[in-house]
Amino acid sequence: MRTEVHPHGVTTFHFESFSGQDLWHGFFSRKGGASVGPFSSLNVGGTVGDETAHVAENRQRTFAAAGRTLSSLYDVWQVHSSDVICTEAPRLPETLHAQADAIITNRPEVTLFMRFADCVPVMLFDPHKQVVGLVHAGWKGTVNKVALEAVKAMQVRYGCQPKEILAGIGPSICVDHYPVGDDVVQQAQKAFGPRSREVIQQGETQPHFHLWNANRLVLEEAGVEKIEIAGVCTACDTEHWFSHRQEHGRTGRFGAIIYLSPKNNQE
Repeated sequence: MRTEVHPHGVTTFHFESFSGQDLWHGFFSRKGGASVGPFSSLNVGGTVGDETAHVAENRQRTFAAAGRTLSSLYDVWQVHSSDVICTEAPRLPETLHAQADAIITNRPEVTLFMRFADCVPVMLFDPHKQVVGLVHAGWKGTVNKVALEAVKAMQVRYGCQPKEILAGIGPSICVDHYPVGDDVVQQAQKAFGPRSREVIQQGETQPHFHLWNANRLVLEEAGVEKIEIAGVCTACDTEHWFSHRQEHGRTGRFGAIIYLSPKNNQE
């Protein structure tokens, strides 16, 4: 991934495979914000215990770095589901969040926005149909194949062909830091069958879930061929990323943004 530094020290990370395309996308590290303490500093999560004024300022800085206004935002109440929202317009501030874990759109005026702190961000882009998608995949969303559902929705709603879709698996917790219990192992085995050996690895004391491999397999099942994996672990580097597990639940959320842009405004 390549990086870019913006005003206030806000730092974004970008997929190499998305470069030169008609879109802007980025993952925001925890640097360059107004929050303090466990939420230091660019926390964009509004339900983690941080001060509202700090979160509001952080979101302003995030959208400014992305070259957008908050009025273009569309986000959802992330609930670890496999539900997908197709949106044609930004979410009005007075409108309640829809509950879902994937958003897709073909509208350049819409900025897709989600929040993360270990779960897997998946970005999708069809350069032929000009459609973007953003997916939140924790272990539940992964075994329920939310990324697959997002690709299906892109096919049905916009006529996208999976082989033409570019996909990126963003910063998230790596297998070494993600031990899981028997219930997760059983659900992973049911979801991935013979290939579950690629997603469940035995650690010293208990199994570990390889979320990056799992979401790659989900995307491949959907027919996506071009997949970039960031290989950036949030739990390994809490200086730059929020990690729910590594920081024992007392932490913030980093932002991810993707939107379509005119050809003369490429990232």
